[in-house]
Amino acid sequence: MARQSIHSWGHVQRSDSEVVALRNRFTPVPPLPAGCTSFLPFGNGRSYGDSCLNHGGALLSTRYLDHFIAFDSASGVLRCEAGVLLADILRLALPQGWFLPVTPGTRFVTLGGAIANDVHGKNHLTHGSFGRHVRAFMLRRSDGTLLRCSAQHNADWFSATIGGLGLTGMILWAEIQLRPVASPWVQHRTEQFADLDTFFRLCRESADTHEYTVAWIDCSGGARRVGRGLFTRANHAPAESAPQAPASRSKTRRMPFTPPLSLVNRLTVSAFNTLHYHAAGSRPTDQLEHCETFFYPLDDLLEWHRMYGPRGFYQYQCVIPPEDAHAVLQALLTEIGRSAAASFLGVLKRFGGLPSPGLLSFPREGYTLALDFPNTGPALHALFGRLDALIEQAGGRLYPAKDGRMSGECFRAGYPQWQRLVPFVDPAFSSEFWRRVTNGPAVR
Repeated sequence: MARQSIHSWGHVQRSDSEVVALRNRFTPVPPLPAGCTSFLPFGNGRSYGDSCLNHGGALLSTRYLDHFIAFDSASGVLRCEAGVLLADILRLALPQGWFLPVTPGTRFVTLGGAIANDVHGKNHLTHGSFGRHVRAFMLRRSDGTLLRCSAQHNADWFSATIGGLGLTGMILWAEIQLRPVASPWVQHRTEQFADLDTFFRLCRESADTHEYTVAWIDCSGGARRVGRGLFTRANHAPAESAPQAPASRSKTRRMPFTPPLSLVNRLTVSAFNTLHYHAAGSRPTDQLEHCETFFYPLDDLLEWHRMYGPRGFYQYQCVIPPEDAHAVLQALLTEIGRSAAASFLGVLKRFGGLPSPGLLSFPREGYTLALDFPNTGPALHALFGRLDALIEQAGGRLYPAKDGRMSGECFRAGYPQWQRLVPFVDPAFSSEFWRRVTNGPAVR
């Protein structure tokens, strides 16, 4: 055990915690270290905010739980320990013709983290969230109780743990259903859109023909830019379309240091967004790309969060119900454009109506907007407050895995079922996020 200073991926929040490494899945949860009030499972630390932090408490590191248990290459059913990275799963499964059924924008998250946050991807419309593809898992409670959970056994625990932010206990192993692919390549088409009307039209046109849809949207300000962006739709490539040469991946690089000031600011973002938008050209472009390049472009630059400087950054991700999505998105983008905030990453996607088994899952039918902002202090938080008001009024909600600042009122309005999770929360488990949004006792 060692007390460490742990940062969230956004490097805004920090916690001092005892880190307890579980050496194997047969090890019971140890007693709380002296001076610690609670435990929290900790995977690879890719949560942007404070849902993975436990200041003054202890973190149960799962990174030694990195073993594969069973893989049926005929059916695509995989069982492995909770600390296995999605990257490890791809390394095993992709050469055998299998891919993740749902994947977030990084492959460097653990299987347990993907379940605890019920992650989503570019194919939510057709495949729903990650939790829909979880067949079973083993949950260890702090009192030593072991619960084998599935939709048929301990179904209430199954529902509470998917999207349960690691609060119900330790996931030891999980069994998931992978999806078959004919090749490791993706065929995609990218085209410009000048306004939200065109974005919504492209969403409708792509719904029955493409599994993956996503849009980059320009949030760098100016009336002419509001609602413009690049729309991408994609499918896994058939075997006959795949290149004969071995699949090539660009070498990963590393952001070597943290600059004294953020490299992401209004000037650099405006210039980048202009170049990025016009580089796509006025005509749609078709491309064949390796799946890891297509799904994980940011993974090619390790420690990319450092470019935001020592103050770090916030990601703001919301989902808006479909009924008023056009008007609310227009209002959100206009508000951001009027501010001095600079968002390098602006992602807009459609969520489908496939329900998640998770009690506290973030995705719901509608449209989700994700934005990265350098931490500039009070002015940025004032902007977030205005955005929160628009989202609450529309009946939307924010994503806990990306959040580090929403109020308890905002959380409870977006997740009115949150109290149903409370009976399943392990009495020895807690997090910075949970204490903040439920107005529970603070550790600080």
